[in-house]
Amino acid sequence: MNNEIDNDVLDEGAAEAEKQKLDLSVEIKETSACQRHVTVSIPRTDIDRYFGAKFDELAPEAEVPGFRAGKAPRKLVESRFRPHVEDQVKGSLLMDSLAQVNDEASFSAISEPDFDFESIEIPDEGPMTYEFNIEVRPEFELPKWKGLTITRTTREISDEETDDEIRRVFSSNSDLEPVDDPVKEGDFVVVNITSRRDGRELESIDEELVEVRPTLNLADATVPNFGELMIGASAGETRTTTVTISEYADNDDLRGQEVELEFEILDVKRTEAIDVEELSDRVGLSDSGRLREIIQENLKRQEEYRRRQDVRKQISELLTESASWELPQDLLRRQMRREIERARMELQSSGFSHSDIRNQENLLRQDALRRTETMLKEHFILERIAEAEGIEETDEDFDLEIERIAQQKNDSSRRVRARLERSGQMDALRNMIIERKVIELIQSHAKFQDVVAKKKEAGKAAAATAIDFYVAGDRPGEHIPDARYDDAGDQKIPALPRERD
Repeated sequence: MNNEIDNDVLDEGAAEAEKQKLDLSVEIKETSACQRHVTVSIPRTDIDRYFGAKFDELAPEAEVPGFRAGKAPRKLVESRFRPHVEDQVKGSLLMDSLAQVNDEASFSAISEPDFDFESIEIPDEGPMTYEFNIEVRPEFELPKWKGLTITRTTREISDEETDDEIRRVFSSNSDLEPVDDPVKEGDFVVVNITSRRDGRELESIDEELVEVRPTLNLADATVPNFGELMIGASAGETRTTTVTISEYADNDDLRGQEVELEFEILDVKRTEAIDVEELSDRVGLSDSGRLREIIQENLKRQEEYRRRQDVRKQISELLTESASWELPQDLLRRQMRREIERARMELQSSGFSHSDIRNQENLLRQDALRRTETMLKEHFILERIAEAEGIEETDEDFDLEIERIAQQKNDSSRRVRARLERSGQMDALRNMIIERKVIELIQSHAKFQDVVAKKKEAGKAAAATAIDFYVAGDRPGEHIPDARYDDAGDQKIPALPRERD
């Protein structure tokens, strides 16, 4: 007995029949500003039509015992092969009905429908009905975006600030030597850290090297008195303080709660004295003057980054101040990592040090949900402006962005493009292009008020340091799907929602 049939034949079957519009019954319920519950019913006539088209293609090739190939009675062919083609018919009906719903619906979807394919069945009689939830772009009145008043701060990089940065770079490239003295600001301590709530241990980390600054930023909390806590302590001592878990932490039960944090000081270390010539040699520069030029250029890039971020923040606040609609928590959590990853890439390209990036990353994590909510609302508004103004991405835009990424990664544009396409990240790149164009358009219509900022206080050390430690003992990987990786191991940023055509 041979029940094998050619899948290619089935795939070609019903091509004309399936082009015919389905006579769907669709019910859409608004469960929130960004969510819809959709019930779709496909009538029996359409189900039978899809089955009939499949069997029209199958019958001439079907092999049934007792009959020559293609000569078995139609009813016998349908009875024998119906279980084999049923999933294919179901898949075609779902795909075509979803496409039709998307074309005819009054909403603009920003996610895939949420349903279980296996749980949907084609009944022996009557219509085939299925339901799904879907995230949609909220409906809102476009805010006024022309003529915004924006403050733009300018600041010159002083020689004293350059000297401070040289000392900082030297410190990061210097060996640390253990000392018997009590802790001073700027020293490094090797500590065991333990967090507890009502006497129960939540999380711990051993032998962590931490620079002593006034503030310590953790992944889900801040120790504002870290310098005060550490200064004057010696190896062998234990210092304890209380911290408050971020209101936006991943651990729902501990948000906003106070937690005890214990630091067991194992060792105190200090960097050697400054020597600019030695530093130049260590970083591969024979001329200390060239080192100074590189440091100054880096500081200017950092200052330009801060200026851009400040302008972007003002635009975002002005655009979203009337956006009172709520976003689904699941959507926000899925986009949190994307926001952190994009911020990290921008900081890297702007010349910030690893410690600065980690510090900013922890601050982002502590406030990730709120920031992500603002970012998504801004995204929806910028998309609407782009549609209204006819702003679109071009091949040249993609080429330029891919070339920038390639230069940053010291790779070829061809390889970068291939990785982006293979990992499905071209949508994310497209969103970045559109958002940048709209922001530039808004700025071209804005009224700028230039303000000269005060000089940074010379000799003042960085106020904060950071380590990757989750006080609440609940890491985001438990809530957010892991980011995808390509064959080379490069982390990919989850794409922002894009309205589906």
